[in-house]
Amino acid sequence: MRATFGRMRNVRPYLIWFAVALLLTLGAIRAMQWVRDHPEHFPGARFELAHPQGWATHRKLMRLSGDDAACFAALDRAGAGYERRPPVGEGACRASQRMVLTGNDFAPGLSPAGAAPGCAVTAAMMLWDRDVVQPLAEAHFGQAVVRLDNLGSYNCRTIGGGARRSEHSTANAIDISAFVLADGARVSVLKDWADPGAKGAFLRAVRDESCGLFSTTLSPDYNAAHADHFHFDMAVRTAGWTMCR
Repeated sequence: MRATFGRMRNVRPYLIWFAVALLLTLGAIRAMQWVRDHPEHFPGARFELAHPQGWATHRKLMRLSGDDAACFAALDRAGAGYERRPPVGEGACRASQRMVLTGNDFAPGLSPAGAAPGCAVTAAMMLWDRDVVQPLAEAHFGQAVVRLDNLGSYNCRTIGGGARRSEHSTANAIDISAFVLADGARVSVLKDWADPGAKGAFLRAVRDESCGLFSTTLSPDYNAAHADHFHFDMAVRTAGWTMCR
């Protein structure tokens, strides 16, 4: 009898370790399945415009700003119509991703239409329109935004006259000055930011909900230079941090 109990005591640790190993294996399988079902949260998964926004979306968009082929391939997989524009500039001011969307299926048209922002910031704007602009326009005005007025994208310059290059220098940024609704009403950053009604609430909500998608989101709250527009860019930052004011 004592020998039997001894053997049971010797077997029991193995059973415990087997149970632990089994639980860890099942946990790993569940984790892998979760990653497959939620690629928007996994940095290693390929960026797809159809995916919802997730923890990894911003990092994926940042990577696209330095990978022309991957960025345009993502637009191709989504079936987005676009025209590539010739590269412009040299060195720190070279912009190779300039493009124009040719349909309104993924984002409203830009006015002026020739702004041609880079592919990565355009991809971010497509998600921004889907997840931020249109839901907020419906909530505040009961209608869609059909056009985005802009102040341009490519501009070879430094920031505020300093030494650091602006993301506009590579067309990795765009400045949005107004949102035009389906009924023709115009919501202007300059005129309506302080509006106490629906227009002001819409603009401030757009700014707040843009944080984290773009690398940089700047509004009239940042400084006087941004009194008439929102600045959005996909700047590549080592730690992946975002700026929103």
